[in-house]
Amino acid sequence: MLSHLIILAQAEAPHAEAASGVSKIIQDFGISWPFFLAQVLNFSVVGFVLWRFAFKPVIATLDERQRKIADGLKYAEEMKAKLEAVQQESVASAKKAQVEATRVIDEARKSAKEFLDKQSQEASAQAGEILAKAQQVIELEKKKMLAEARTEIAHLVVETTQRVLAKELSDTDRNRYNESAARELTSI
Repeated sequence: MLSHLIILAQAEAPHAEAASGVSKIIQDFGISWPFFLAQVLNFSVVGFVLWRFAFKPVIATLDERQRKIADGLKYAEEMKAKLEAVQQESVASAKKAQVEATRVIDEARKSAKEFLDKQSQEASAQAGEILAKAQQVIELEKKKMLAEARTEIAHLVVETTQRVLAKELSDTDRNRYNESAARELTSI
């Protein structure tokens, strides 16, 4: 309001009539120049003290808080980016582990199949060997039985011949005939 009065007073200064109007306004409002200047000086001192010891620290505190908030937001953004990177790395690691697990499973299946095939071949070979040995044993048993049967048949033939010839041959002829039959049967 004071500035309006000053501007108004300056604008009307060239007019004499206006000068009397300004002084009338100053008297109507009860403005005293010494008190007015003292109030301006007091206001300036209080303004300076408030600015120096109140507003400036508050503004500094607000600036510091704004800086901390900005740093916090920047840190949050960095952490968000790192989290995304870690998540992508985790997904990549999971995919890699899945591929590795699939490879290991495939190798295990292949190894198991190869082992099964090998065991089957070994079992077949062992069965073949057992069958061959069994055939050899059967063949030996067959030869043994045939040899025993020949011996038994020869013995029976000799006995039968002795009975038949015992009535008609003498003992020396019979012994000679038995020895000859025994030699022929053993040579067969």
